[in-house]
Amino acid sequence: MELAAYSYREDEREYFEKFGKQYGVKVRLIKEAPSPENAALAAGCESVSVITTAITAEIIEKWHEAGVRCISTRTIGYEHIDCEKAWELGMTVSNVSYSSGSVADYTVMMILMVIRRIKYIMKRFEAQDCSLFMKRGRELANMTVGVIGTGRIGEHVIKNLSGFGCRVLAYDLYPKESVGRMAEYVDFNTLLGESDVITLHTPATPESQHMICRESIEKMKDGAVIINTARGSLIDTDDLIDALESGKIGAAGLDVIENEMGIYYGDHRYKVIHNRQRAVLNEMPNVLLLPHTAFFTDQAVSDMVEYSIVSCLNTVEGRENPWEIKK
Repeated sequence: MELAAYSYREDEREYFEKFGKQYGVKVRLIKEAPSPENAALAAGCESVSVITTAITAEIIEKWHEAGVRCISTRTIGYEHIDCEKAWELGMTVSNVSYSSGSVADYTVMMILMVIRRIKYIMKRFEAQDCSLFMKRGRELANMTVGVIGTGRIGEHVIKNLSGFGCRVLAYDLYPKESVGRMAEYVDFNTLLGESDVITLHTPATPESQHMICRESIEKMKDGAVIINTARGSLIDTDDLIDALESGKIGAAGLDVIENEMGIYYGDHRYKVIHNRQRAVLNEMPNVLLLPHTAFFTDQAVSDMVEYSIVSCLNTVEGRENPWEIKK
């Protein structure tokens, strides 16, 4: 099998070479993001591997004409792919899984940084202000943390939190017995009303879009903290900004944000970034805004490349593909 790997980064090269050789797959490395103009670079390949750039119907049609049978994204999220067009053409779409510890560890790091006011402390320290004014934080053991979404990553977050002595609440449409031994499952409104910190770990779907909005924020404790290392679309950004400005939300840690596509993973120094919401949030001393890097560990990158290759190989060779996205 031959696979065209678009948008590959240099840190991925060793893994494409390693797993291409291990699985007998010829990998065609393409630095550019997919576009209608370069879709022909995949000619002769049965599969393509992509990341979070827009995979439009036009691109998919050109790939189909070039003989591509399956599209694999080296990410958990797949909302950037026009799956309906791919399915219409009889093509397979798949995502990947990767080390849950990458995002779970990062999530707990963000919680601790936010409740200990690290952004504020560091900015003040850079200006040689070593006073204690407004720097006093909170201890996690005295707080209640609500985890929305208890899949692999959410469960790992709860496991990490179990060592801090805090009360942990959980919400998911499909409760898990293993999680129930570490946290207390409650309904959505109870979690909102009783949590000092709320961390999001659900996929981006039409149902989950703006699950954190003006209405849900009103049900939260005054001064609650919101952490999002999942998907930007889970939060209505304008409503979050309003709540931060009013003090209803005390602080936020955001590794993702709405309309981030085309911004993160690029160097935009000295350029105008067309996302006003991001600019507003980034200037707030109580908002820790990071560039969608929770996933970025050596183990996770290795997993993403390997599983993308294996996923395509499974499809081409007619085997069961655990990462295939079904209609």
